[in-house]
Amino acid sequence: MDKDRFKELWLPLSGRFYRVAYHILEDRAEAEDAVQDLYVKLWNGRTEEIDNPFAYGAAILKNICLDKVKRKHPERMDESAGEKIATEHYRPDKSLIDRDSLEKLEHLMEKLPDRQKTVLRMRVYEDMSFEDIAKQTGLSEINLRVQLSTARKTLRKEMEALK
Repeated sequence: MDKDRFKELWLPLSGRFYRVAYHILEDRAEAEDAVQDLYVKLWNGRTEEIDNPFAYGAAILKNICLDKVKRKHPERMDESAGEKIATEHYRPDKSLIDRDSLEKLEHLMEKLPDRQKTVLRMRVYEDMSFEDIAKQTGLSEINLRVQLSTARKTLRKEMEALK
């Protein structure tokens, strides 16, 4: 992969990567460092054959962030079944939905009508503006907001029913 293709593929995702890192680390400078470390790893291991660049990068970034937490607070981390997890006294991912809830939420999102699912993913995962989503989907901004609101209400209701 050449420099231009790398920039085209990875640089547009930097804002999303930063938000992931910030949610885990809860520190602006640490999050910026983690994203920079991610880009170094991506450049050193660059390949054209990645189906979902954001998912691939986010998985690497999560491990980078957890390594940073482990180095900073080794007494607060526990190695269990080969997977890094936080102890009950300290959770670096406390602002994130726990894994089980996230899996349930993603499963429920798949059950949403296609239009609601598409609009929600564009807004939440891709951090697109209402104007850009409206252009891509052909929906008016008002209809777009209604679709988002309905999707969120449905997910909230379904998540409450699971508790």
